[in-house]
Amino acid sequence: MKKILLILLLTITTLGFADDGLVTLQSNHSVDETRTNLVNALKSKGMTVFKVIDHQKGGQSVGKELRPTTVVIFGNPKVGTPLMQCAQTAAIDLPQKALIWEDEKGQVWYSYNDPQYMVKRHNIKGCEQPLNKITHALANFAKAATK
Repeated sequence: MKKILLILLLTITTLGFADDGLVTLQSNHSVDETRTNLVNALKSKGMTVFKVIDHQKGGQSVGKELRPTTVVIFGNPKVGTPLMQCAQTAAIDLPQKALIWEDEKGQVWYSYNDPQYMVKRHNIKGCEQPLNKITHALANFAKAATK
């Protein structure tokens, strides 16, 4: 009985402190409109859109169904490079990604990696200026895409 309680306590503690590192906002638009809004906002700010991945189409290509799910990969070396200079392992999370997806009720959501999660994940220190810039930019892009 003590073993079971100990395992249960450890499980609850782990789940209670779990942080998925995502910022998720509700969108007022369809997945396609949200994606278009995001791409336009990114390009207007001189960001590079590296790739738009339509996971729904990918699933269809192998005979699987998936609700609309799109990832936009984007970045700018003027912002990303200073972050990688602070912690080179941050490169695994760059360029930035935005996930635009529709839930089972038809609601569209916009998710992206929380820069503060990257701070923890990569033990980033002394990099406040680029992190503040990234945090502000990601929030603005999310707002432009979803409102």
